[in-house]
Amino acid sequence: MKKYNFSQEMANQISNYQSIDAFYTKIMKTVEPANIGFIYIEPGGVVGMHEAPVPQLFIVIQGEGWVCGKDQEKVNLKTGEGVLWQTGEAHESGSHSGVTALVIQSEQIHLA
Repeated sequence: MKKYNFSQEMANQISNYQSIDAFYTKIMKTVEPANIGFIYIEPGGVVGMHEAPVPQLFIVIQGEGWVCGKDQEKVNLKTGEGVLWQTGEAHESGSHSGVTALVIQSEQIHLA
């Protein structure tokens, strides 16, 4: 598992189109078909330990949560942070206070 930061601090200012105080962070470009969705974990909720069937990108968009691998060492994530799991990598995710994450799954994930 590798941790990434997608927060506004990492974004580029949009200067085109007479834009004001607007920023953009590219996440990835897909070559292969991708499944894109949200996962909602309620306070105290857990998505149990399982292996990633394909590379999976998990980006927190609201709230705070945690993820861990086989070693059970929890890594805390807040809004704008994410992790990438590779195919076959066992992992678990959860939250004490509730979290919403964007999940992107594809045979090939190439992050910007």
